[in-house]
Amino acid sequence: MTENKINQGEESGSTMADQEDGGGSFADLLARQDEAPGRFEPGQQVDATVVRISNDWIFLDLGGKSEGSLSKGELVGKDGQLTVQEGDRLRAYFLSANRNGMLFTTRMGGSAARAHLEEAFRAGIPMEGFVEKEVKGGYEVKIAGNQRAFCPFSQTGLRREQSAEGFIGAHHTFRITEFGEKGRNILVSRRAVLEEEGRRKKEELRGTLELGQIVAGTVTRVLDFGAFVDIGGLEGLLPISEIGWSRVEDIHAALHEGQQLRVVIKKLDWDADRFAFSLKDTLADPWEQAIARFPVGSSHTGTVARLTAFGAFVTLAEGIDGLVHISQLGRGKRINHPREAVEEGQALEVIVEGVDPEKRRLSLALPGGATTSGQDKETAAPEDDYRQYAKKASVEGAGSMGTLGDLLKGGLKGKK
Repeated sequence: MTENKINQGEESGSTMADQEDGGGSFADLLARQDEAPGRFEPGQQVDATVVRISNDWIFLDLGGKSEGSLSKGELVGKDGQLTVQEGDRLRAYFLSANRNGMLFTTRMGGSAARAHLEEAFRAGIPMEGFVEKEVKGGYEVKIAGNQRAFCPFSQTGLRREQSAEGFIGAHHTFRITEFGEKGRNILVSRRAVLEEEGRRKKEELRGTLELGQIVAGTVTRVLDFGAFVDIGGLEGLLPISEIGWSRVEDIHAALHEGQQLRVVIKKLDWDADRFAFSLKDTLADPWEQAIARFPVGSSHTGTVARLTAFGAFVTLAEGIDGLVHISQLGRGKRINHPREAVEEGQALEVIVEGVDPEKRRLSLALPGGATTSGQDKETAAPEDDYRQYAKKASVEGAGSMGTLGDLLKGGLKGKK
């Protein structure tokens, strides 16, 4: 009987414990407590998952059965479409908490943010601002309703805006870089926001890109030595030598800013932040059909593309140049330089003497021409001729491509 009472007591105690901890064990209770997030500080950054979207709000899963919300209007694009959907991950900043839950933002904007300006400065929270006018050294920007801030010219973008048009009178996202005199002296930067966005996009691309991959891109700048192409958050160099199979004399006639291209990735140096592309590698190699198009003994009319000490290179088709040796150009008469017989840009009839697609070489002669006796022995051998021409006719290859700064420095040194 005593044993029965003891058993009944144990059962009663067990039931009471179950009622106190909600039907779970004490270990389960501790586990749930560990899962719950700690207190959020204003401006604290979090990575959350979109779990639900209502008419006005986007609800976020913060982990540990906690939920937050942010205004739906923050994530509506210029086309009026929502830029996220349920299941997407996003980065947000904690603003405040009340009995209705925790409020987050991806950027601060509107008069409601005025009280949080210093928090936004210390936490690096982006601010929405309206560029009102140009002033000395930069632009006056209104943030948090009617709060004045200053954005220097150097901080308007990744590169200084060419014109105030399109910048003044528009809303942009900024980061507060200085907050002085209790908010009476505020400096903001649009560049800081764009740089952070670029780093995030680049990190996302790092796991998806590989050498030899064909990607879509947009020409962002055209310079004398090449063009810079953006492939969706990563900018790299398209050297002038990689634009096409033929020599490009005027890059500005071949490419323009905003042009859409498909390029091959030639270099991915994440540590040095150097990337290079090729447009040429997306095009058919003209040398693959060289034997069929230019059989030995066939006659063609080409254009003198380049004169060297050892002969004249004649273009027969895009990407196909052949060499007429200096010993052929004099037509039996000894000459000291090819310019004595031909000139660049001149139309010239030639006969194909030899084709080597593997070495990408074409040997040409003049119809009825005669080799000047002994002259071929005093000039460079054909092997050296092509090597010298290739070295002079092209710029540095993709293997030694540098950053824009490196290339500009190199150009300045050359001028000196």
